[in-house]
Formats: sequence, C-alpha cells, structure tokens
Amino acid sequence: MNSSKSPGLAGFGILKNTTCHTEKKISVFFSIVFMTVGILSNSLAIAILMKAYQRFRQKSKASFLLLASGLVITDLFGHLINGAIAVFVYASDKDWIRFNQSNILCSVFGICMVFFGLCPLFLGSVMAVERCIGVTKPIFHSTKMTSKHVKMMLTMVCLFAVLIALLPILRFRAYQIQASRTWCFYKTEHVEDWEDRFYLLLFSCLGLLALAISFLCNAVTGITLLRVKFKSQQRQGRSHHFEMIIQLLAIMCVSCICWSPFLVAMARIGINGSHSKETCETILFALRMATWNQILDPWVYILLRKAVLRNLYKITRGCCGVHIINLHMWELSSIKNSLKVAAISESPVSSKQINLQPLSSTGQ
Repeated sequence: MNSSKSPGLAGFGILKNTTCHTEKKISVFFSIVFMTVGILSNSLAIAILMKAYQRFRQKSKASFLLLASGLVITDLFGHLINGAIAVFVYASDKDWIRFNQSNILCSVFGICMVFFGLCPLFLGSVMAVERCIGVTKPIFHSTKMTSKHVKMMLTMVCLFAVLIALLPILRFRAYQIQASRTWCFYKTEHVEDWEDRFYLLLFSCLGLLALAISFLCNAVTGITLLRVKFKSQQRQGRSHHFEMIIQLLAIMCVSCICWSPFLVAMARIGINGSHSKETCETILFALRMATWNQILDPWVYILLRKAVLRNLYKITRGCCGVHIINLHMWELSSIKNSLKVAAISESPVSSKQINLQPLSSTGQ
C-alpha cells in the first residue's frame, strides 16, 4: 500500500527507521521558548496596533494598520496552534502511532505549518506593495487604497494560503511525519513521485516569490524616500526618512535570513527528489530559523518605530560623542508624513505655491 495515499499509515514507516535524533530536553526547551516569546511579542504588537488604530483614523494609515494587524494576528495564532501541537508531541514522547492512528493530528499539523508559513510571507509582500504605492503614488493610494479594499486583499491572501495548505488533502495525498518525529509537512524523505515534488516546489517558489516582491518593493520605496529627502529641504521629513529606511533594511534582512534556508532546502528536495543531500538536522535547523521570522515580525514592523530609534540615537550619540544627524522633531504619523512629503515633491501645483511663498512674504 502506498503510504502517501493512505491516511491511516501516512508517515508511520519513517518511525521505524529514523536517522534523525533530537535531544528531548533541548527540543522541548526550544519549542517552549519559541512559542512563549512569539506569543508575548505578537500580543504586545497587537496591543500597540489597537492603540494606534484608536488614535489615528486617517485613511492613509488605516490600510497599513489593517495589514500589520493581519500579520501579527496570523503570527500569534501560528505560535499558539503549532507550538501547542509541538509541545504535545514532545510530551507524548513522539509516539505518533499511539495518538495519531487516523492521521488527523498530522494532517492538521501539516496544514497549519503550510498556512502559517506562507500567509505571513504573503502579507509581508502585500505590505511592501502597499508602502511602495503609498510613497510613489500617494494620490492613487489615498483615493483607491480604502479599508474595504485592504480587507478584501487580506481575505484573498488568507483564502489562497488555505487553498495551498489544503491542496494535498483535496488530492488525497496525506501529510507526512518528518524524520525527527516532531512535525508534519510534505513528504521530504525518498521523494520520487512528481506530485510530492510539485508540492515542495510550489511551497518554496511561492515563498521565494513573496520575498522577491518584498525586496523589490522595499528597494523602490527606499530609493524614492532617499530621492525625496535630497530634493526636499524641509526638516519635517528627516525623521520619517530615517525611520523608514531603518525599517526597510530590517524587514529585508530578517525575512531573507530567516526564510531563505528553509525555502531553498525545500526547493532542492523538490528538484533532486530522492537524490537530495538535505539531512534532517539541516531541515530542522532551517525550520527553527523560519520560526524566528514570526517572532521578529512584530518588532520589525511595529515596535521598531520612532520612539525606539530616538532612544538608540541618544545612546549612540552618548557613546560616540559625535553629532550624527539633527533630529528636529518626530512626526506623530509616519505614513501621513510620507504622503505629504511625496505629494509636495511630485505635485507641480504645490511646488508653485512653495515658490510663491517668499514673494508673498516680502510683499507683506
């Protein structure tokens, strides 16, 4: 009987002859630490977002707050569900044959691993596109990027991620218990069937595509902000540019560093099949790195803001004793400030008004 198509026996063959051994105490420690830190950081980010949404209700910032809320809520539920299942597996001594006879738990675990893996990557790319539109096309963003459209995009992203996660179940292809016996995913051991390769390549290609879109849009946004900074001599935009550039660098570095090893490993397994040289220890280490991205997401997108940057600037200035940059005033709304500066720099009408201001003042 083919184990990949028989849900009751899926993955059990790997339990008899596993080559991946993980120390129980260390593994349980990592699982508990990842789950606890992820829940605390995402809960704090949600509280900050709710407070910001109550304080600022501008249309320009509402889209960012909705997307950021969707991201941190997804990360929070990912840590809650996946972390709880992982701790239960460790507490049961990884005896899948005892508590997973019908393969229901493994299927749920695999679906959650795929959904909570792809959905934050998709949301990160959507946030990058939204920021790029907001900076490069502020008028279009303010008129077309409404809260209704953002909610529709969030729903479509979640439904698409759910569809990808349910695709093996719809094709009667069960998720597999991995060699470490600690998690479930697509089949990664002795991959020979084209469909097993397809799922791995689909997951990795979609994830890498989301990272590429985020990188491209963030690069365009950063270049645009730098151009606006050098063209505009207004002091009100300096703090915003400094804040946004730091955020963009952090977003690109964290996402690429955390997710690239796991996505590349899945792509290599999908391409090479049974001839892949990816070991269980390598895959498990790459998975833990990917988990750190969900832990760092709220700190990069939400908590790394002007208040933190101001304190870091004061500490750096105190240690170095050098005046690095003149931080005049921190604006209350960074999104509103970016739209204002970009609109002033690109609008010919506003540029004429700026040129006429000195003449009117001299006339008075």
